[in-house]
Amino acid sequence: MPRADQTAELHLSTNTGPAVDSGQPDDGEQATPRPRRRRWGRIALITVIVLVVLAGAGVVAGGLYVRSINSGIERVDAFEGVPEESRPQVVATGAMNIMILGSDSRDPENASGSRSDTIILAHLPKDRSSAQLISIPRDTWVHVPKSKEGRGGTDAKINAAYAWGGVPLMVQTVEEFTGVRIDHVTMVDFAGFKEIVDALGGVEITVDKAFTSTHSLNPDGRREFAQGKQTMDGAAALDYARERYAFADGDFTRIKHQQQVIKAILDKAVSGGVVTNPAKLNSFVKATADAVAVDQSLSLVDLATELRHLRSGNLGFFTCPTKGTGRIGSESVVLADKPKAKRVFDAVRRDSVPDILSAAK
Repeated sequence: MPRADQTAELHLSTNTGPAVDSGQPDDGEQATPRPRRRRWGRIALITVIVLVVLAGAGVVAGGLYVRSINSGIERVDAFEGVPEESRPQVVATGAMNIMILGSDSRDPENASGSRSDTIILAHLPKDRSSAQLISIPRDTWVHVPKSKEGRGGTDAKINAAYAWGGVPLMVQTVEEFTGVRIDHVTMVDFAGFKEIVDALGGVEITVDKAFTSTHSLNPDGRREFAQGKQTMDGAAALDYARERYAFADGDFTRIKHQQQVIKAILDKAVSGGVVTNPAKLNSFVKATADAVAVDQSLSLVDLATELRHLRSGNLGFFTCPTKGTGRIGSESVVLADKPKAKRVFDAVRRDSVPDILSAAK
């Protein structure tokens, strides 16, 4: 399995909101022991995109790449110990729901690796003509079921589920909160964007407002971002996507920036001559394929084939509806708007894309 200190995540959203705290374990919390092999993936979502590009190319070399990646992918027991009787029933046969977990392993405040910074429910409709990615803020206050080890069984921030019971308890918690059955799990490390972007020769990003990153990869820890359209290399794109302290709404602007980078990567991979250039293709695949973790049953070959026509224009990025932030005891939390969230996730369960788009506005 990819390194667990490279936990997986991507905060994706079209919405913004108030800043929240760091999401690190609170005093008195104990993280679960880290797995012996700590390689959670550089970017599983982007690996799927790579495979989509390859499958769509219809070339023999591409097909060989896809099969090689799938056979060598790291696997995790995402559903081990999840009680079947507590899981939501399948409502829309043929649709697929993937839970994407992740974190930024290069974030100096995320050294513990004990929590998942990003939680996304990715919905793939039965016809596979689009994808809806719904971000659940990591500090959302929910009920966390009790793990098989006896931890949890209380209300807490949703990302505490990973600290208390690993991926299986995250599955249970997200399923209980959303009412949506999780079919597959993907884990990513947002820091892997650097290698992906460099393999593409940079990506084009439009910066809405100039700001200074104070957690940069530069030696002095600072990077200035000017307003306007610009081409970013891997280090700049990572700094852009990880910064949150420069903004009044903190993590929510970071979510928006990560969304920009993901869409820019997909656009560049599709239009930048990657498939037709063996050198670019090789470096792009290498930058993604050797550090990915997915559940035991996910076939990236099949998924890539099904999604071969998907482009950034077919991706919808949303956030679970919230009432903003508040305090429960000593903790700063995100308060879900439960009636609105129910409408969103009911639409996901029914595989009604128009209703998802309407309810998630």
